[in-house]
Amino acid sequence: HVWALRRWHLLLSTCAASTRARRAASPADGATVLASRANRLSRQSFARTSRNVRAARKELGPDAIVGAFSGTSRHDGMNAGEAGADYVCFGPLQAGSLGDGSFAEPELFQWWSETIEVPVVAEGGLTEDLARQLAPYTDFFGIGDEIWTADSPADRLGVLLSAMG
Repeated sequence: HVWALRRWHLLLSTCAASTRARRAASPADGATVLASRANRLSRQSFARTSRNVRAARKELGPDAIVGAFSGTSRHDGMNAGEAGADYVCFGPLQAGSLGDGSFAEPELFQWWSETIEVPVVAEGGLTEDLARQLAPYTDFFGIGDEIWTADSPADRLGVLLSAMG
């Protein structure tokens, strides 16, 4: 189980970087299609609304992996799950990343994991303390700038993975 999680941590890190790089070219509705040969990803989509989840599912087909970024909104996450998202992302995990200062509280992840079956991803501003706190409730972590801005990304990733348990 830990090995699989570690694989996914690395995978999500790469997905986050790919998403940022491709957002500029994405449609106005927020759906982004990723294809990464290096990670053997294909037909993966990130959407911002339940309408976009449905559109991505229709365009990519039933075998595609469709995820939705729901910011800090439990309601948006539930709508995305009902629309067929395979996973829902919440974040950022601390104030400062969004213009209004809002962030996804740890209680959101606990509630989600106890109530909703759709896997949940925590992303944006992950720290060692947050990794420890959220690991019991989060299916995956989206890791990006947390490691890529460090002097040694591999060392920083090791620290975060250790904190996840």
